[in-house]
Amino acid sequence: MNWISNYVRPTINSIFSRREVPDNLWTKCDECGTMLFHRELSDNLHVCSNCEHHMVITPRERFNGLFDGGIFNEVKVPEPVADPLGFRDQKKYPDRMKAAQKTTGEKEAMLVAEGEIDRTPIVAAAQDFSFMAGSMGMYVGNAIIAAAERAVELKRPLILFSAAGGARMQEGILSLMQMPRTTVAVEMLKEAGLPYIVVLTHPTTGGVTASYAMLGDVHIAEPNALICFAGPRVIEQTIREKLPEGFQRAEYLLDHGMLDRVTHRSKMKEELVTIVRMLLRLDPAVKGDLPPPDQIALPDESDGKTTKADAKP
Repeated sequence: MNWISNYVRPTINSIFSRREVPDNLWTKCDECGTMLFHRELSDNLHVCSNCEHHMVITPRERFNGLFDGGIFNEVKVPEPVADPLGFRDQKKYPDRMKAAQKTTGEKEAMLVAEGEIDRTPIVAAAQDFSFMAGSMGMYVGNAIIAAAERAVELKRPLILFSAAGGARMQEGILSLMQMPRTTVAVEMLKEAGLPYIVVLTHPTTGGVTASYAMLGDVHIAEPNALICFAGPRVIEQTIREKLPEGFQRAEYLLDHGMLDRVTHRSKMKEELVTIVRMLLRLDPAVKGDLPPPDQIALPDESDGKTTKADAKP
């Protein structure tokens, strides 16, 4: 009887009372190893609450925190030729693309959107490092050109968030050709007199750094972001010397004149609004939000009272 009550019954109860616990409730910080609850991490813009390490964030998550109310419209990007070189290493290039699309839920490595930040209209583009390391292929080149053309059409500034491991080797020379193509796109903005602001996030390397990521009117970086052309390990092996502490990190580059600002992610929106409005010679943004258009108070002529009317066009 003791064996049944002490072993069999608890075992049966544990089987039927077992609860399924999702695997994605906690995230481990890459820098300090702290376990962070996913909801608190999301509310903190994917910044570690213990060590302030800025984790990788997807363009969609970034735009949800950047645009007013998380509302934005995606800008359509022309589709390039799929697998132009018929490239294959351990996998076929189309298979790698399908795997990246399934993992990220995105079509490609860059998202372009338009909307408002603190009632200031902008066009924004952001790279997704989780999509094949944010590598620059023909689609990314098309996305930057589409963003620049949309900004010129709407007469809005362009803000670009870079995060890439460099050019996409599966597209070979066609990937490298995106460097001059995106340079021409940036020149379109300059000729139109529109600000082009680049936010360099971790990591921004290779041909991306050698082209559109370093052609902005203002360069801002997130703390401790790696920004370089060739990585520190490659440089150390080439020159056979130990590099300085923090070499090629955002703070090091700021001290040596390659960046204008290093800004915490929680203050990025306010910083961007201030810079954009200064460059456009607009008045400073009003602190606090205005009521939504359908809640604007209008005077009621019948009795002199104030009522709420639908002010949508």
